[in-house]
Amino acid sequence: MRAVHRLLFVEDDDNIRLALRLALEDEGYEVVEAPDGATGLKRFNETAPDLVLLDLRLPDISGFDVCRQIRAHSLTPIIMVTAQTDTHDLVAGLEAGADDYVTKPVVTKELAARIRAALRRAQLQEGSAVAAPSTRLDRVADLEIRRDLGIVLKMGKELPLTRTEYRLLCEFADHAGQVLSRDQLLERVWGYEYLGDSRLVDAHVRRLRVKIEDQPDEPRIILTVRGLGYRLVVA
Repeated sequence: MRAVHRLLFVEDDDNIRLALRLALEDEGYEVVEAPDGATGLKRFNETAPDLVLLDLRLPDISGFDVCRQIRAHSLTPIIMVTAQTDTHDLVAGLEAGADDYVTKPVVTKELAARIRAALRRAQLQEGSAVAAPSTRLDRVADLEIRRDLGIVLKMGKELPLTRTEYRLLCEFADHAGQVLSRDQLLERVWGYEYLGDSRLVDAHVRRLRVKIEDQPDEPRIILTVRGLGYRLVVA
């Protein structure tokens, strides 16, 4: 990865885009701007950013669709920057493939902390195995976790997991049979001790279930433990 991290910021409000670009440049980032979804996708392909900051409400292509199009062929971290506080919109954005979100008005220090955490997570997985205790599981039901390659196979076929989904599954496998709270998962997978939101965990668990479970609405691998968190079932 390049010495200076390059961020792509897709936002239609010129004032917000300028203010955050200047603030993030002060934090040491190179920032590429895009005022709409189509331009954002074009500049994503042209500049190969290390991370994308993406507004949900764009004048042409919705942020949800931009996210899906990026995620269809890239694991680049995506953080939504949105004025929306509605749970449905936030969850929909996360389920479209975003790794995290912040709401407007954006607190620059909080955004910078989330960017650092997302880039750190991406670097941890790039080309290397994920460190784990000796008690880790590498086979779960009909899944095989190939930590040497950073991929997961289901009946021999590679699953299209994002980095966050992969790390989440590894965390469950490393603590198979144990109940993991949302706070524990936020700290271990996202690296947040206080910035996170439990909706991050719930949305990613739902998305992970769609990919690994035969019947996501009746999960058999990752179970919800009401009031406590989640548990990976040891067969």
